[in-house]
Amino acid sequence: MAVGLLEVLLVGAKGLEDSDFLGDMDPYVIIEYKGQEHKSTVARGDGSSPSWNEKFTFKAEYPGSGDGYKLVLKIMDKDTFSSDDFVGQATIYVKDLLAIGAEKGNAEIHPAKQSVVNAENRYCGDITVGVTFTREVEGNEGEEYGGWRQSNF
Repeated sequence: MAVGLLEVLLVGAKGLEDSDFLGDMDPYVIIEYKGQEHKSTVARGDGSSPSWNEKFTFKAEYPGSGDGYKLVLKIMDKDTFSSDDFVGQATIYVKDLLAIGAEKGNAEIHPAKQSVVNAENRYCGDITVGVTFTREVEGNEGEEYGGWRQSNF
């Protein structure tokens, strides 16, 4: 089994359906991978074309338990006086990326547009994301690796 770090580069989005009637929406992204979750900053006033340029790191293993080798990116609109609105989501399947990274040491999906679909499964814009998997170097038990101790894997 190969363990390592799955790094997600959240670049930005274009053409999102604006969920606010007054003013521009304030989008942010919740990124989920196998029970782990990270949240981007809120792109205040960026409306339907937000820019984040943020990196998020997840622990990953291949082959791992279950078959849920997918990153889910949920785009939300931050609201002040009501609950946040779901704008849409994109799913990136990373099983092949992990398999190549497990074999070669690392693998990358260069930043590319992913289609965003809304609650009705209708296309509602694009989100640009890059993903990298870097296998942990074997034989370094207990050493620090990217801010994680190997014993955390």
